This record gives sequence, C-alpha cells and structure tokens, in this order.
Amino acid sequence: MTTAPELAPATALPRDLVDRLIARAVAGGAPSVPVFAPATGAKIADLPQSSTADIDSAFATARAAQREWAAVPVRERAAVLRRFHDLVLAEQDTVLDIVQTEAGKSRVHAFDEVGDVAVNARYYAATAERLLATRTPRGVLPMLTQVEVHNRPKGVVAVISPWNYPLALAASDALPALLAGNAVVARPDNQTALTALWAIDAAERAGLPAGLWQAVLGRGAAIGGEVIARADYVDYTGSSATGRTIAQQAGRRLIGYSLELGGKNPLLVLADADVRTAARIAVRACFASAGQLCESIERIYVHDHVYNRFVDEFVAATKAVRLGSALDYSYEMGSLTFARQLDTVTAHVEDAVAKGATVLAGGRARPDLGPYFYEPTVLAGVRPGMTVYREETFGPVVSVYRVHSDDEAVEQANDTAYGLNASVWSRDTARARAIAARIDAGSVNVNEGFIAAWGSVAAPSGGLGISGSGRRHGPEGLLKYVDTQTVAVQRALPIAPLPGMSEALWAKTMTLYFGVMKALRQK
Repeated sequence: MTTAPELAPATALPRDLVDRLIARAVAGGAPSVPVFAPATGAKIADLPQSSTADIDSAFATARAAQREWAAVPVRERAAVLRRFHDLVLAEQDTVLDIVQTEAGKSRVHAFDEVGDVAVNARYYAATAERLLATRTPRGVLPMLTQVEVHNRPKGVVAVISPWNYPLALAASDALPALLAGNAVVARPDNQTALTALWAIDAAERAGLPAGLWQAVLGRGAAIGGEVIARADYVDYTGSSATGRTIAQQAGRRLIGYSLELGGKNPLLVLADADVRTAARIAVRACFASAGQLCESIERIYVHDHVYNRFVDEFVAATKAVRLGSALDYSYEMGSLTFARQLDTVTAHVEDAVAKGATVLAGGRARPDLGPYFYEPTVLAGVRPGMTVYREETFGPVVSVYRVHSDDEAVEQANDTAYGLNASVWSRDTARARAIAARIDAGSVNVNEGFIAAWGSVAAPSGGLGISGSGRRHGPEGLLKYVDTQTVAVQRALPIAPLPGMSEALWAKTMTLYFGVMKALRQK
C-alpha cells in the first residue's frame, strides 16, 4: 500500500466557520456531544443537541415558511436552485474541507458529492416547471368532462441523512422537496452535521427563505421518532434495519416515505471483457469513500477465461492505492469514519481468513496513518458460512469469485436479499445489456461501476428487496414530494340518465359508448 513518506494530517476547520454553522441548527435544548475528526482523532466541535421543544420549534417555523413558499411560482423556486448550484461550485474548497474533516474521506471522493449536488440542482431547476405543471387528461365524456390534475406539496418533509455522503445525501434529496413547494426539516448524523448546515447556509445565501430548510441535531435513537411524528413525508438513507423501523413509524401515521438502504452489490466480468479497464474501474467502484457507500461493489464474479488476468490486474491496482488524510488531492482513499466500521471490517476479514479465505491485497488496519484507516482489501476463496459472504461490510473489502458461465454469474449475483446496484463488463454491449436485464437490482451499470447510473440524474435510482423503497433522481425523485389533486368539471349534461330515460336504457347506451371508445383508442 502506497503512502507518502511524511503524512499530511487534516487541519482543523476555522473556528469562526464552525461556530457560524452550528448557530444555524435548531438545537441547544439538550446537552452537547463532542465530535472528532476520523482521520486524526482531533476534536471538531462540541455539537449542541435538539430537545423536543427544539423540534417543535423547527416544525412550527417550517410550516409557516412553507405556506408562503408554496405560493411562489416554480420558476422563481428554480432560480434559487440555480444560484445554489453556482455557490456549491464556487465555494467547493470550503465544503470539501468540511466533508473531509467530518467524514475522513479523500478529497477525490468528497468532490463526488460536490458534483452530485450540482448535477441534481441543475436537473431539477431545468425540469421542475414542466414536471409540476397542471395536467389535463381526457375526461370520462370527452368535450363534456374537463379534468385537471394539480400537484400539491406534501408540507414538511423530513430528510434523515447519514454520515457517509453528508453533502450529497443531505442536499440532493432536500432540493427537489423544496422545489416542489415543501419545507424541509433535516436530521443529519451528528458526525457530519456541519456539512448539512453548510448546505442550508448556502441555500439561504442563494435566496431560499429563512426557516424553510432547517436542521435538528441528535442521534436517531434519541430524536428520530420525534421528527417522524411531526413530518408529512420521510426521506431516509441508511441501514436496512433502521429503514424497517422508519417504515413502521411512517406506516402508523399513514404518511409516505422513501428509503435507500444497504447493498451487497455484484460486479460481473464476462469472458470478453476489457480486463485492464474493468480492473481499474473496479478499484474505484469498490473503494470509493473507503467502501462506505451503499452503491459500492462488494462481490466480483469473473469468468474463468479471464479470471487470472483480471485478478492480477485488480490486485496490483488495489495495492497501488494511496492512503492519507490531507485536505488535497494527494491521496486516493481516506479513513473509515467510526470505530464501529473498523471493527466490522476487521471482524469480516478475520472471520473469512479463519474459515479458509485468502487475502490477496490489504487485510490490515493502519493505525500509523490514523485511528480508523484500513487497507483496501481483496479476498478470494470466500464461501457460504463466512460472514462476509452475505452480510454488507460497508468498508474497503471485496470478494472475488470464479464462475464458468454467464448463467452462473447471474445466479450468484442474484443470490442475495439486497438489490441496489450492479455492474456488468463486456466488449459486447448488447450481450451486457441482456445480462443486466436479468440482474435483480435497481441500477445496473454496463462497463462502469456505479457512477454511470448514479450520475444520470434524469433516471430514477433506488433499490429492490431490502435495499429500499421509492426512488430518488428523475421525475420520480421530484414527484414523490407532491400529492395529486384531480378536479373534474362536468359541462352541459350530467353523467346520469337523461330525463325520462330508464336505468336499463342508460346502461345499454353506456355499454355502446364504452365499445366505441375502445375502438377509437385502438386506432
């Protein structure tokens, strides 16, 4: 594993910046908690926590702001997102420093978040006016029945975002909710709360009305239920276990929700794949943000014909990954974020090795670099009964398997309860598309790891199975935040028998009408 001869640890964030962002939170009614930089162990801040009274205040303010915001034309709302887009790009150095300091990831992976937010802001600003426009579908009696379908905001949306992609998952879900006319009360993870608060600060500087997007702070176990109890819709990204709990809480209140949860994502290398390119991109797909990404690859199935060549290329590329914590682009992978993530990674690897797996690359922690660093790791010989075979690691660990046919690769890829992302590699894209269609995953990338599907924000993204419910991105990612209202106006004649007409004759007349309409629609 490559490291610089002298480490350049992440520096502390400016005190005035930290204080300004913390002041934006609706918090302070509960005792503060310390937050530490994963890469160095240095304290970032004592983060105030939100009490029930704070949460009540945030929702009350949000509801008042939302009523005024819903009356603002969509075009004016979109203009705020365009200015926010520009601010994110112009001030990226600041937000990249915050993301790296709080999450411990490398700058290249932090920049993925800047790109994600910019692309989402641009897409929804450009499409919202069309997507939210009133529709006029055909009425039951053409010419006599006039129908309009209106999109009405849900009200106050709770965005509960995790620590692993603190900018992308805090902002890119909030933006379409706001654009649809809602207010947002965010509950970011304590570890990365400053990133979410920076996004709120930037949005208000871009023209978003004060109070429309707020953040309350606290552990999910402490305040998550209180947030859901007051929300009109819940957007959550995180573990499948917590997703089940949130679905139950939302279900009891009969409010909608969208969940993006875990993944045990497969990558298939077919016999005719470009092995060198597949190996190079697989490194990015497996070890982005130290593997702490729901979309990252944890299983690789390689056709026997190219197995040895792929493994040689992939292992060499993995061993060349540079680890470090500097606030610049000098390193390719950063730290894990928590001790619990390091414990999980260590346990998965040790269990696999104890049961006969082989470490081809990595396989050890690097306390010399920082408290939670772990080398990107490649395992072979992983079998059922090993923890890493089925459970999501959510760290820089991938298992490589030899397969003898496309059918075997697809069968193994689908042998999981998860269904978030997948990747297929072949020089024959028609063949790869056919294979992709057989994989049970919400997104499948051909000759890419995850960014092709994830970055194509005009298309929906989400999971099957225990990987989630609902979609972000695309029209679905905006329209989930609205309720539809149908207004039907009947003109001239009512939908009822004419004076003097019997019910039997009315039924015969309508039967004839239904047949005529079917024939017309088939032409």
